[in-house]
Amino acid sequence: MIAHISLSISNYPRSKTFYTKVLSALGYTNNMEYGEAAGFNDGENTDFWISKTKSVVPTHVAFQATGRKQVAAFHKAGLAAGGKDNGAPGYRDYSPGYYAAFILDPDGNNIEAVWYDDSKAE
Repeated sequence: MIAHISLSISNYPRSKTFYTKVLSALGYTNNMEYGEAAGFNDGENTDFWISKTKSVVPTHVAFQATGRKQVAAFHKAGLAAGGKDNGAPGYRDYSPGYYAAFILDPDGNNIEAVWYDDSKAE
């Protein structure tokens, strides 16, 4: 089990605003800040951080959603916050019942919301 993860970003104020808006669709709140790093809490733990670094290597991070509506809300919030569409909400052929949406953040990080639809599982 991962306790927390930090994603590198290049512009702290821009990314903090972006992630605060996008992650709110998944029930996250920005609850910690340390210098140019912000932590986001999912109701249980501060398990996701963004941190300003000198260089950014685009990364992929997936957040678990509770259903199709939450995946759609995440995608809509990401676009409204200035993210770029990298895959509209829908089922993927990664595994049965894999329902996801993808957004590129301002640094090109690929963020995803995924819901595992058990009714589609084999």
